[in-house]
Amino acid sequence: MSRRNKQKDDYQQIIRSLSDRLVEAQMPIRVLDAVKWDDEVRQRFFAAGCRKLPPVDRAYYESRPLSFDPVAKKQEFQGIERDITRQLGQFSPVGQIMRRMCKEYRMVIRMLEARGTADFGLISEELYGAASDAFHAGDPTLADFGLMLSDYLNQIADRGDLKDEPKTLNASTAVQMLQERLNRVFGESESTVRVFESDGIVADAAAGADYIKIRSDALFNERDVRALEVHEGLVHVATTLNGLSQPICTFLAKGPPSSTVTQEGLAILMEVIAFASYPSRLRKLTNRTRAIHMAEQGANFLDIFEFFRDQGLSDEDSYTNVSRVFRGSRPDGMPFTKDLSYLRGFILIYNYIQLAVRKGKLEQIPLLFCGKTTLEDMRTLRQLVDQGLVVPPKYLPEQFRDLNALSAWMCFSNFLNHLSMERIEADYANIL
Repeated sequence: MSRRNKQKDDYQQIIRSLSDRLVEAQMPIRVLDAVKWDDEVRQRFFAAGCRKLPPVDRAYYESRPLSFDPVAKKQEFQGIERDITRQLGQFSPVGQIMRRMCKEYRMVIRMLEARGTADFGLISEELYGAASDAFHAGDPTLADFGLMLSDYLNQIADRGDLKDEPKTLNASTAVQMLQERLNRVFGESESTVRVFESDGIVADAAAGADYIKIRSDALFNERDVRALEVHEGLVHVATTLNGLSQPICTFLAKGPPSSTVTQEGLAILMEVIAFASYPSRLRKLTNRTRAIHMAEQGANFLDIFEFFRDQGLSDEDSYTNVSRVFRGSRPDGMPFTKDLSYLRGFILIYNYIQLAVRKGKLEQIPLLFCGKTTLEDMRTLRQLVDQGLVVPPKYLPEQFRDLNALSAWMCFSNFLNHLSMERIEADYANIL
């Protein structure tokens, strides 16, 4: 082996070693497990006739300690960050990504240490953003976007032909249908992705590294199954598998909160361009955004519970949705803003792809799927692919494998963005 090749191998081994340490260090950090409320809180809320705030305060979380020592874990990430600089240098592109991840995980730990206090909500906003954030100076905020979508949905709400199909598929049938769909994508002979029923989840479905769990007592329609295929399978599972297949940058298999925005944005975009979304599903996302904004403005659990009731949800579904807003916080505190990732991520990803097409950098678009990526790292990831440190994604949705149609769509979109909708509405007033 030549001296140059040995240096290259040593360099790659250092990156792999540091990357593996980062992956191992984050393993016990499970944000949603740490902030969730147990069933006793729900039972006491309904026993009080849905008229009293759930009994969740700082002491509630202190009685449910984290599954790791937060002080030791922060020190561990600090040590990894220090070693990244020592071994790779201050300006190494891959080192910069890993150092940012270390900082972000330390911020996550500080957020979890602050459960039940005002600091929890403040750190949540730093990690996931706030509904009152603007994307650019003078632009509408995420809350404005949610209200705008709600207005559009209200215009079509009374159309009988847009009502959801009856949910007649039980979990067993949904599992079979979804497994068949994913086998066609990931390869039936490899049994790459497993779909199975589970009693231990709150949501209708949840994705893991190489599986999707379906809640045993949930009901579905065919449109639901299609949305699960696209959202959970073609995005969440596919990006995990692509990250796990990375031979050197193994950190791409796991993602901090910044990658959650990219992940959920990709998933919603995929639903749209694959024609897998539908009004009631979009309504769910806009309601979550509006609820978080209400909490930012001072609304408490009972206020937002009534909001979801007014949207036509049952008491049980209203409780489930509003508890998502205040988990980790108090029922009269600042919100947990993770659910903003869906609409915020959609806007950021859409704009990124639109700009990539405008600038002729189509090769960067599929790299969104090479693992749990973050938008700010995309230029660096392109460099790492060129250097052989990151491999292109193995599993890509059809819409991103052949960029012809996506590019055409974005070319039209780039032009249409320059037209005045107010002027168009006035011109079309006599024909619509």
